[in-house]
Amino acid sequence: MTLIFFLCILYTVYILSCGETVKIEKIDHLCFAVQSIEEVKKKYLDHFGLFPAFEYVADSEKIHVVRYVIGDVGIEFMEPTSEDSEVAKFLSKKGEGLYLIAYKVDNLKNALHELMSKNVKLIDKEPRELFGTKYAFIHHPRELHGVLIELVEGEFDIGKQEE
Repeated sequence: MTLIFFLCILYTVYILSCGETVKIEKIDHLCFAVQSIEEVKKKYLDHFGLFPAFEYVADSEKIHVVRYVIGDVGIEFMEPTSEDSEVAKFLSKKGEGLYLIAYKVDNLKNALHELMSKNVKLIDKEPRELFGTKYAFIHHPRELHGVLIELVEGEFDIGKQEE
């Protein structure tokens, strides 16, 4: 009986603390800014024998993306489709390289509210949506050592239309 009571207390403490910390489930994907998607595809095929899982253009973000999946992690290469895109600005300032790390969370809206309650400056206060996945950018990259952080919820479905 004492063990059950103790376990109930531990469970209650756990449930009450769930709202205090953003729960990151896993690394969803890493994004690299590049000048040429075609060069990336050629090298990944020639060097590693890998074919992209998919390729798409996100007009809302002004990017052309190719995604590889290695294990459970997506590796994305992004090429700007417009000179005024964020990826083009990054390439102009820093050159090719790691652009962002995306962490999967179970409830993006709650995660954003938790971060706001901690006075974290967010780029997105409300989730965006692309191909069935909700996402939001948090912090300016200078706040987290030069890397943009993205939180994502849901499964990416290239078959769903961009909203």
